[in-house]
Order: sequence, then structure tokens, then C-alpha cells
Amino acid sequence: MGDAATELAFKQKLDALAQTSNNKEEVEKFLQDYPSIVKFYSSFLRNRKRVIDWSKIRPPPQEMVVPYNDLTECPLDAQKKLGEKLVVIKLNGGLGTTMGCTGPKSVIEVRNDLTFLDLTVQQIKHLNTALGANVPLVLMNSFNTHKDTQKIIQKYLSANVRVETFNQSRFPRILKDSFMPVPEKLTGNDADWYPPGHGDVFHALLSSGFLHKLLAEGREYAFISNVDNLGATVDFNILHFMQQHGVEYIMEVTDKTRSDVKGGTLIEYEGKAKLLEIAQVPSAHVEEFKSIKKFKIFNTNNLWINLRAMERVLKENLLDDIDIIINPKVSDGKSILQLEIAAGAAIQYFNNAKGVNVPRSRFLPVKSTSDLFVIQSNMYSLDNGALVVNPHRVFPTVPLVKLGDNYKKVSDYMSRLKGIPDVLELDQLTVSGDVTFGAGVQLKGTVIIVANHGSRIDIPDGSVLENKVVSGNLRILDH
Repeated sequence: MGDAATELAFKQKLDALAQTSNNKEEVEKFLQDYPSIVKFYSSFLRNRKRVIDWSKIRPPPQEMVVPYNDLTECPLDAQKKLGEKLVVIKLNGGLGTTMGCTGPKSVIEVRNDLTFLDLTVQQIKHLNTALGANVPLVLMNSFNTHKDTQKIIQKYLSANVRVETFNQSRFPRILKDSFMPVPEKLTGNDADWYPPGHGDVFHALLSSGFLHKLLAEGREYAFISNVDNLGATVDFNILHFMQQHGVEYIMEVTDKTRSDVKGGTLIEYEGKAKLLEIAQVPSAHVEEFKSIKKFKIFNTNNLWINLRAMERVLKENLLDDIDIIINPKVSDGKSILQLEIAAGAAIQYFNNAKGVNVPRSRFLPVKSTSDLFVIQSNMYSLDNGALVVNPHRVFPTVPLVKLGDNYKKVSDYMSRLKGIPDVLELDQLTVSGDVTFGAGVQLKGTVIIVANHGSRIDIPDGSVLENKVVSGNLRILDH
């Protein structure tokens, strides 16, 4: 079957899906998503064999990436004016399942019994109070997180923060062999559907009516970031630079470390800024892509976008050829594909797009309990919802922490720690096997703790481990 016939058959399957539900609300949402589904499917068919030309890849020229320290300080009066033109959008589509939690990831407690959402609301509340502004917080939910989030945000009604939500699209998974949709009914089996990545934010803002609503109330700029990045706070120096220089799109990048080698990077490709993801890299060049020498920065997914420019890019259908990541999976014994898009991939369609190389403190994601360990440690304190680096930390870098599978779930992680160790002088921690920590433990330098299969290691209360390898068996028993 040729591509035109395949696309026609796919559309016919979608039309048939719309007839399988009597739920008016479900059908309306599906019909709202329909144009996006078809656009990206069509782009997938057109471009699925397109391969990036490695010889055309260039590191971004000096003028494309601005060092954060070169930005001028934004005066207070300019902050107040910009605050009236700003909307903060948090990408809230993910579940906490990888950390053993149910419901939206944004409701995992990360610090002082406060969740990601609690901390974000505190940040915006402080911003609004300090500036006398009314910066709204808008959450982009997925069908996985929508219902729970709607209940949770009720507690912020008295917080002096306007919290609103919209839903990203719900795409059908497609069969790898036929490229046809997996679901046979519109409702029933959520596993047949998926949210198509945070790059859907542009079409979802448009189709939900939110983009026009924000423009109508005078909002000109959006700060978009992942809800689990606790370093992604509003920074008026970046926004002021954007306004002063007529920049339509800013991607915050930061210097790569050994733990970031798989992160997408900003490159110049055919004269334009472009996001290069590891999934797009030919296998022969993967190690080169991971090199810190050639690709020195990576995308934090903290994005600043001019809303008028976003409207123009959408009206002109420029995103129709946005890079699509083909994510193969196995579900219910079937080989399936998910077509996903990254918000950073849109950078090439905006005029005068720039990167700003920001300090590492603006990239503090919590993807695992290893990240949670660092965030909850004395490496940081809280100030109006924002994490502040402990001034007594001797090194500029964040400790590299790798906790083993016994710590993968938040509940297991909490049960194995009497308290978070002191990490102010820690460089690297690796924990493997059945290991527990007592209270008041200090870790310094490089610490490796390995309990082999069948063994257990209990690190006693008050232990100080500096440049140590601990292995074997160590039990502390009550008597």
C-alpha cells in the first residue's frame, strides 16, 4: 500500500473510532485532537525515512548562544511591566509510575511535605506579591493526569495565584507492521492511547482556545518548562533580553556533565538553530554525540516563547514538518509505535531564535529517587518555593548520585533512609543492593556501597564515609 492509500485508510479508521462512543464530551475532545493526529501522521509517512545529514551539523555559532552572565539586570519597573505580559506554563502530563507512585508526578512530595505543584504555586505567589502582578500559572495536562489535577488545584483557590489547565492531545498508538491505529474503540482501554510528547503544547494551546485567550488579555510571552524541574523559575533577566533584542524563542541550555550525555543539544543545521536528540543520531555517530568536547551544552527544556510568533508559526502550518521521534514499544504482545514531538524541536521555525547558557541551578529535574535524594539533602534550602544552593557547598557541581533498584520506588527509598545524609562534600555516591542508612550520616568525596546478593549493609547512625568502598555484609541489630 502506498503512503496516500495508507493515510486514507488511517483516516477511515479514525472516522470509525469516532462512531464507537455515545459520550458527547469524549467525541468532542477526539474531534478537537483529530487535525493534530492527522497532521503528525501525515508528516510521519512523508518523513519517516528522512535521516539527518551528519556532515551539515555544526556547533552553534557564538552569537546563537548567549552566556547567562552576559545578560543585563532587568530593572524592577521593567519586571512589573513584563509580569503583566507573562504566562507560566508547566508541562504536567507525566505520571509518577517510574518512581512507584500513582497519579500525576507533580503531586509527589519532594521537600518539606510539599509537592512539585505546591512549590510552583509558592514561586508564582511570591512573584505576584513582590511585583503586584497577576502572572497566571497554566498546566498542560494529559488524559492521564487531568482528573486528578483538577481535584488537586482546588486547594490553591485562596493562594493569590490564578491556576488554569488545558489538555494536550490524546493520540492512538499505531501498529508497527500496518501503521494502523491500535484502538478499536474511543473509550475503554487507555493503554491504546498516549500523550504525544511536550511538543504538542503548541497545537494544544491553539485547539483549546487558550492561545487566543492569553493574547486577548495582553499576554505576549510564555515561559514553558517541565513541572518536575525545580530549577525552572521565572527569570526576568532572560525575558528582558528577549524583549530588548526581538527574540521569538529562547531555549535555556546548560553545560553537559558526564550524567547528561544523552540530552538533546542545540546545533546549527543549514543555517538555523536546531534541536538534535539522540534518537535522531545515526548509530555510527552516537558516541560522538555523547562527547562533551564536541557537543558541550544540552537542552534543559526551559523555553521562552513569544506568543504572537507562536500564533504566526501555527497559522502558517510551519510545524507540519517538525521532527518526529518514532518511539517503538511492545504492548499486549503487539509491536507498536508512538509518534512523539519535543517542544524544543520547534526552535528552527522561529525568527532570531537563541540559546541562553544558564547555570546548572536552573536544571534540577527529579526523574528518579537518585535525584530526589539530592533535592532533599542539605545541598539545598527552600526560599518561597525555589531551591537555593547551600553556600557551604565547596564544589560548583551537584553530587552525582546513583541509587540501585532497591531504591527505585519512593516507598522503598523512604524506608531505607532514617535521614538524608550530609552531602556538602560529596562528589559521587553509588549504592547497589540491600543497603540502609542511619541518621546523621556524612558522605564525602567518592563513596561506593555494594551489598552483594544475599548480603545486607546497614550504615550506622553518625557514620562518616570519605572516599570509601563499602562491600560485604554489615548488620546492626537491636538487643
